[in-house]
Amino acid sequence: MENLMNIASFFRLFSTILWIGSIGFLVFSLMRSGQNRPVKKSGLFIISAFLVSILVSLVGVGMVFIEPQERGIVISAVSPLGYREQALQPGLQWIIPGLENVKRYPISKQTYTMSIAPSEGIVIGDDSITARTSDGQEIYVDASVIYSIDPNSVITVHIEWQDRYSDGLVRPVARSVIRDAVSQFGVEEVYSSKRNELILMISQNMAEKLKPNGLIMDQFLLRNITFSSEYAASIEQKQIAEQLAQQAKLTVEQKKQEAEQARQEATGLADAAVIRAKGEAEARLISAGAEAKSLVLLSESLKDRPELLTYQYITKLSPNIQALLLPSNSPFLFPLPEMYSGLTTNEPTPIPEVIVP
Repeated sequence: MENLMNIASFFRLFSTILWIGSIGFLVFSLMRSGQNRPVKKSGLFIISAFLVSILVSLVGVGMVFIEPQERGIVISAVSPLGYREQALQPGLQWIIPGLENVKRYPISKQTYTMSIAPSEGIVIGDDSITARTSDGQEIYVDASVIYSIDPNSVITVHIEWQDRYSDGLVRPVARSVIRDAVSQFGVEEVYSSKRNELILMISQNMAEKLKPNGLIMDQFLLRNITFSSEYAASIEQKQIAEQLAQQAKLTVEQKKQEAEQARQEATGLADAAVIRAKGEAEARLISAGAEAKSLVLLSESLKDRPELLTYQYITKLSPNIQALLLPSNSPFLFPLPEMYSGLTTNEPTPIPEVIVP
């Protein structure tokens, strides 16, 4: 493509040089003739130079290079319709010099922006779309439409819109479709739950309206939604109320967690007390079982040796008992302190004696 474009440029440059040379030679020949020193066959050279210049100029003018992102419409004086029925495709093309000329149209993607910001949109100043929702709220929409010319419909665009397709078609269609779509949604749905559904509806409706006019809808961008000052204030108050409610909810949850923690601690203490009580009861049972076994063993021992019981009884007596009278046929023991009541002596206290009649 670049080489072809260079060829067309070369022919234009070469024709310019030829014209300059031809005119220069003509002037030079006239000057020599005025001095009575004419150049031999100068007339033939001048005519030949001018013919070659004209030929090269026609070739250069007739050559048209179409860029890959373009299509060309040939306006023709020799065509019955006034234009060629086929658009020029990318590359080096040829037209009839003087009888035809080319109108170029871009087929690359273009963006038309309508914004509340003064310097963002095509129109200087506030160019946002004013729309009203189904519940009567007024909103301001910032949007961008990305579109392109259908390569197969360039002639249709030229005939019906020329260079006015952007301001004359895309802009009014976009503003109308946006207003119609917004009117089918509530204000809260527009900016929250059904925003994507709104964008899809606008894109589909715009594609349907642009296609018959030779344009391809590529993408619709919902840039921003601005509310009226009254509704914005009500939204702010609602958000504050929701934040307070959320804070209260968090406080309640915190109290519940604290109560649950206290309940868990109480349950743990109760479980510990139960476990400790069970342990103590089991310990007592084990101790009682051991004591019962001990008594059984003692009982077995006393069957054959009953004097062991008397011995155990004596070992449990108070230390101040010094003598006992222990009849062999009596189960009772009587202390006899009066046996030593009249006796005073400095001798050491005798070891208690056991008297068995």
